[in-house]
Amino acid sequence: MQCVILAAGEGKRMRPLTSSRPKGMLPVANRPILEYIVTAVRDAGITEILLVVGYHEQAIRTYFGDGSAFGVSIRYTVQRHQMGTADAVRAAENDIKGDFLLLNGDMIIRTEDLRAIASAPSPCLASVESLHPEDFGTLETKGTLVTGLAEKSHTPPSNIINAGIYHFSEDIFPIIRNLSLSERGEYELTDALFQYIDAGTLRHIPISFWCDIGEPWHLLDANEEILKTAEDEIHGTIEDGVTIHGTVQLGEGSIICAGTYIEGTCIFGKNCKIGPNAYIRGTTSIGDDCHIGNATEIKNSVIFSGTKIPHFNYIGDSVIGSETNFGAGAKVANLRHDNRNVWAGRHDTGRRKFGVVVGDQVKLGINCSLNVGTIIGSRTHVAPNTFVEGVIREDTKIGR
Repeated sequence: MQCVILAAGEGKRMRPLTSSRPKGMLPVANRPILEYIVTAVRDAGITEILLVVGYHEQAIRTYFGDGSAFGVSIRYTVQRHQMGTADAVRAAENDIKGDFLLLNGDMIIRTEDLRAIASAPSPCLASVESLHPEDFGTLETKGTLVTGLAEKSHTPPSNIINAGIYHFSEDIFPIIRNLSLSERGEYELTDALFQYIDAGTLRHIPISFWCDIGEPWHLLDANEEILKTAEDEIHGTIEDGVTIHGTVQLGEGSIICAGTYIEGTCIFGKNCKIGPNAYIRGTTSIGDDCHIGNATEIKNSVIFSGTKIPHFNYIGDSVIGSETNFGAGAKVANLRHDNRNVWAGRHDTGRRKFGVVVGDQVKLGINCSLNVGTIIGSRTHVAPNTFVEGVIREDTKIGR
């Protein structure tokens, strides 16, 4: 069996983090989302993978190559214009022979669930129960049979959702070729599914775990899930005087300096300098070439590579892009005074504690304060002593 992974889209809801990289290359525990999907597929016994790429495709090609480093064979096909999920599947038609798995490229999944979908007769899809079914495609079912499908309905017919994992045969392609554009001006895979539903042939297979990564704060959920099973792995240097209560992974060339206190499960990439006297806690991932310095506290956050947070900073429950610099004393708020869920832009994060999303190459002056739910676009410059909140566009200059 082959596997097709859809990784061509921009991931607009993940902005500003996807302004310079495809969504599938966003890091979770210092590895791209797509890597977790590829290894889960491999461990399910499928080694022939077709990646449908488009937006910033070279980043994916460079990282995965021919797949040999990951124990699989990877080929690529390009969706030049992002015109919907069915259009992306159609881009794979010439490379598919027989049955195949089809996966969205923006989730964390488990190998055993992929095995269950692969072993079930086609056509079928994976289903999972959700606390927020209105945010997804919701299934009507009768036993294992799918009898209806509602896309992001305000009144969903059930709490069982489509997880974006499918087992199809080649007969999906004639259906897709004959689809019409949807109201959104796209070719929707959902419209193909309706034809299977009408024929009474589409079944659903409940899966045990599914972590969708559709918004920036979902990276925190995925990071926490991956780090649950992390084990100590030290390739760098830990100086005397460092206190560790929990699991630590430390990359080559990295150093944790004296006086640093670490608790929880934390992972540090290569060539990082942590401390002296830093406090890192929760489930925190810090990428390659980062500096977390004196009297800085990082809690439950994802920090991309090349970022510097060196002096008297606090960052909690946040996602920080690459090559960003926090001036001395710049701090993040992560809790509303009324204890309600934090909103980012016009979106409820679903989290009582959430800080900020900061893009790449942002420069924050000394003593800046970032309010809960703030989103700062890439390459923004913020003057010293500035209070920032709301959504800031890319390439903005704030303050003097």
